Amino acid sequence: MQFEHYALNVPDPCAMAAWYVKHCGMSIAKAMDGPPFTHFLADCGGRVVMEIYRNETAPIADYRTQNPLVFHAALAVDTPVETRDRLVAAGATLFEEVVLEDGSHLVMLRDPWGVPLQLCCRTTPFV
Repeated sequence: MQFEHYALNVPDPCAMAAWYVKHCGMSIAKAMDGPPFTHFLADCGGRVVMEIYRNETAPIADYRTQNPLVFHAALAVDTPVETRDRLVAAGATLFEEVVLEDGSHLVMLRDPWGVPLQLCCRTTPFV
């Protein structure tokens, strides 16, 4: 099996898709112009896809009140401090920042809709 996508029911998928494209280097792999306004966002390598939509038949999680350890999307970055500052200037909020014993640098943010977003600069990358 190969990972295809993960999905989130969000309050404003169109605005959220535009933010991730503009500020996180994602691209729109597929989108719906009408309800539920589904957008499939691919990372810069096309390896992982995030599906976002607003489906009224299911609740939208209150991401702002959930601990990021419940759920977060993680992006590999080379410059965590610069990326953190750029995303905060674009409306993200800082939750916490840690440097692990091996030197890996992890920055936990919330995007403008409260969805936890982790920036990972690992000394030994996973991929």
